[in-house]
Amino acid sequence: MRFLRPVATALALPIVIVAVWWAATRGTTNPFVPKPDLMVVDLVRTWIGPLMAQQVLPSLYRLGIALAAAIVVGIVLGLVIGTSVVARKLTGPIFEFIRAVPPPVLLPVLLLVMGIDDRSKIFLVFLGCLWPILLNTIDGARAADSVLAATTVSYGLRGWVRFRHFTLPSALPRIMTGVRLALPISLILMVVSEMYAALDGLGYQVMLFKQTFETGAMWAGILIIGLIGIVMAFLYSAVERRVLGWYRGQREMEKQ
Repeated sequence: MRFLRPVATALALPIVIVAVWWAATRGTTNPFVPKPDLMVVDLVRTWIGPLMAQQVLPSLYRLGIALAAAIVVGIVLGLVIGTSVVARKLTGPIFEFIRAVPPPVLLPVLLLVMGIDDRSKIFLVFLGCLWPILLNTIDGARAADSVLAATTVSYGLRGWVRFRHFTLPSALPRIMTGVRLALPISLILMVVSEMYAALDGLGYQVMLFKQTFETGAMWAGILIIGLIGIVMAFLYSAVERRVLGWYRGQREMEKQ
């Protein structure tokens, strides 16, 4: 029964919110106000079927490619720059300038350069996710424990061995923080890019339902976006427990 306690704790507030929501909208006749029971009906009627493959899967495809590319590029560049003082000095001003530009502002430019196909949307999500991963990786690599760094030098650890046993483990907590920040950004930018200019995808279909006044299906699409975010958060938590298990144990020992 112990494993049921965290599940019950996690579901308690959502159940209360849905109950209050249902009670508040039970007697309304406003077609623009969603009712939870009717939203589930619209979800099954509209989205479960061909529309899932036609609109949801293309969004997940673009999201997966952009996020994976941002993670790989952000970690590799971050570790290289974070371990080099010269590289940090050269790239610092450029990174601060580019980071200050909101990614959605670049969408019209990307559409002109790359067109309306998947490339512009993937690149936009990639840019938005790159910066939290890159900057957190840089901070993690440069914030390594100085005593441990001196110890690795005294033991003659260099090259790949030093990177594997010291640099990467020291940066991993910040790297995972960057990935956690990038996940909601990727979902937001995916939907925004599809609402702005696309021929398929979740954002495109939600806007289409809004323009045709199919509000039930529109709200069901928004519900799917939220459910995707929840799944991404659970997957991240599982990976984090696997990757940072040693770090959590170390923190618990330090607290004792």
